[in-house]
This record gives sequence, C-alpha cells and structure tokens, in this order.
Amino acid sequence: MSQTVQTGNAAANAPQAMNPVYRKRLLQHRMGMLFSFLAMGLGLFVLAWILLTLVFKGVAALNLGLLTENTPGPGDAGGGLLNPIVGSLMMVGISTLISTPIGILAGVYLAEYGEESKLAQVTRFVTDIMLSAPSIVIGLFIYAIYVANVNHFSGWAGTFAISLIAIPVVVRTTDNMLKLVPSGLREAAFALGAPRWKVAIIVRLRAVKAGVVTGVLLAVARISGETAPLLFTALNNQFFSTNMNRPIANLPVVINQFAFSVLLLNVLSRTLFKQQIPG
Repeated sequence: MSQTVQTGNAAANAPQAMNPVYRKRLLQHRMGMLFSFLAMGLGLFVLAWILLTLVFKGVAALNLGLLTENTPGPGDAGGGLLNPIVGSLMMVGISTLISTPIGILAGVYLAEYGEESKLAQVTRFVTDIMLSAPSIVIGLFIYAIYVANVNHFSGWAGTFAISLIAIPVVVRTTDNMLKLVPSGLREAAFALGAPRWKVAIIVRLRAVKAGVVTGVLLAVARISGETAPLLFTALNNQFFSTNMNRPIANLPVVINQFAFSVLLLNVLSRTLFKQQIPG
C-alpha cells in the first residue's frame, strides 16, 4: 500500500518538476538559502575571530596590577585601571539609585493609568523618544543645562546623563511586565477591597518582580558602556579621585582614549613607513 502511495506521489510530482516556473523558483530558493548560510558563516567567523583575538591577547595582560594600580601617564610603562574602575562604579551606582525608583514608579503609573490619563500618554511618548535618542544627544543636553552653567566637567554631570539613559529602559520594561499580569489577579484583589494603588504596588508589581529586576539590569548594562555622553559631562581624570564635583576617570572614556591612541599610532607608523620606501 505504501509503495503504491509513493509511486502515485512521484507520478504527481513529475510534471511539476518539469515545469520551468517551478524549477526557476526552486533554483532561486536554493540560491537564497546558500547565500543566507554563507552570510551567517561569515558573521560567525568574524565573531569567533574577534573573540579569539581578545582571549589570546587579552588574557596575557590580566594581572593583579590591572585592578590595583592607577592609569599610567604618557610614556609610562605598566599601570592599571583602578581609578577608572572606581569612577565608573560610583557613577553607575548612583545612577542606578536614581533611575530605579523613578523608572519603576513611572512604569507602574503607565501600566495602571496609561489608558485614562493624558499625562500618561505624554510620558509614554517621551519615553519612546528617549529610548531611541542617541546617547550623545543626551550628553550634549546635560552639557548645555549643567556643565555650561557650572563651568566645569564633573562626575555628577556624567551621572545625570547616564541616568537619563537608564530611566526610559526601566520605565518601558516595568510597563511591559505589568501588562503581562492576568486580569483575574487584579480583579481578585479588587474584590477583596484593596485600593488601586495597593493592587498596583503590592499585587501586580510583586507578581513580575523578576522581570522588573531584569529591566534594571539591562539599564545598568547599557549605561556601563556609554562613552559619548561622558565625553561631554564627566570627561576624564588621569589621577585617582572620588570627588564627584570634578572630572572623574571612567572606563568607557579611558578605553576610548587607548583605542584612539593605538589607531593614531598605527596610522602614523604606516604613513612614515610608506614614505621611507623608495619608488
């Protein structure tokens, strides 16, 4: 019986296989799949190349001095990243303390009153704009309203800049998580006589606390690597300092300066080397 069915299917597919339109589409499908796999393979190869380069060349530089010594001066050998690590921890830590309660409370307000209040609609609109705004624009905004008025860069300016980046992430994550709470849970809380603010804070927020914590961690991960806003706010400091009212060292800017220095040296060396070659 199975052989009869297979024979019938083969006989039915034979005219289709001879159809030039079908063969053209089949060829296009196979070519598309081939190019897709080639693009995926190229991307994986480049990613593996970068990761292996970082591992083989970066592991050799890991030592205790990297975490216990300050950034070396120009032309000095050795040194570490103690001062930018401390500066980044201070700014990111304070920014997290600022952005977390503001973001969570704003997200709760949007989830609970977002369909009833004009203010909630404006807040959601502004949040979406800030999520998509380039971080350098936020850095320039803080520079214009704070740094330009106090006439100096500072760790506080950098903290305010990255806080404005973190708040929309926490707001949007909290809002989306609270929308996942089943309506039956809210109705049960209301049936027991709980006021609306208690339902929002104690019932709904507690039900999605894991997702809200994830949103906070995503915000911390984003602001930890931001370089552009810190160039216009916190700038950098060659020396160890915990004074938030002055320029303070931070990892993103230090790494950016090191990378730019290496790039500049490579360009100069290649240019001078070409000039020395006769003909």
